[in-house]
Amino acid sequence: MKVLILCGGKGVRSFPFTQYMPKPMLPIAGTPVVVHVIKSFIQQGYSRFVLSAGYRQSVLRDYFDGKQFGAEIEIVDSGEDADTGERVIRCRDYLNDRFIVTYSDGLCDVPLARLIKFHSSHGGLATVTCVPMRSQYGVLQLTSGGQVKQIHEKPLMQDHWINAGFIVFERAVFDYWQGESLERHVLPNLTARRTLYGYQHNGFFKSVDSYKDVMEFEELIESGVSPWIVRS
Repeated sequence: MKVLILCGGKGVRSFPFTQYMPKPMLPIAGTPVVVHVIKSFIQQGYSRFVLSAGYRQSVLRDYFDGKQFGAEIEIVDSGEDADTGERVIRCRDYLNDRFIVTYSDGLCDVPLARLIKFHSSHGGLATVTCVPMRSQYGVLQLTSGGQVKQIHEKPLMQDHWINAGFIVFERAVFDYWQGESLERHVLPNLTARRTLYGYQHNGFFKSVDSYKDVMEFEELIESGVSPWIVRS
């Protein structure tokens, strides 16, 4: 099964660090974040990758030129300004009957064997890995009179699930592919057709959206912890 990694966005939220390099190439402990993503798949037995490239793709190509990582890595030009849904469909000729799509900036310890097993069990066209949303703010509980009862600092919102990527697709999904954005068009359309399922994962997930995120990842690595690696 091939893994398609979306690598073409401009990384606006990470500006100015993405002014001269694509977001997937932001270094974490000296290694581009997309390489950490690739290695997390390799660790679970995957070895065939398609990188959907766009913005400053020459940096991506120069880095991977001659590097194998024990895997097959294909880089596909999916357009400078393409949205996520367009990037997937422009890579369709490089994919097989079942494939995984994920983002180049998100690390997660989802057990892929369990994800695939769940996907195979329901007969839908797609399964998205979802994780509980973590609030970026402190959450207050108040009495009817306005007195603060409790304060929870950046809690996990267990009743709210977010898209973490690591999406399993059947090739037949392209018969129903609509719109330019994977998040705003394609997945909602599959939801309306009742053929999208969510694999609920309560483990580690974190994306790289800012320099603060980079620093937090580096602190984890320096402490000898890589919580996105699935332990057997």
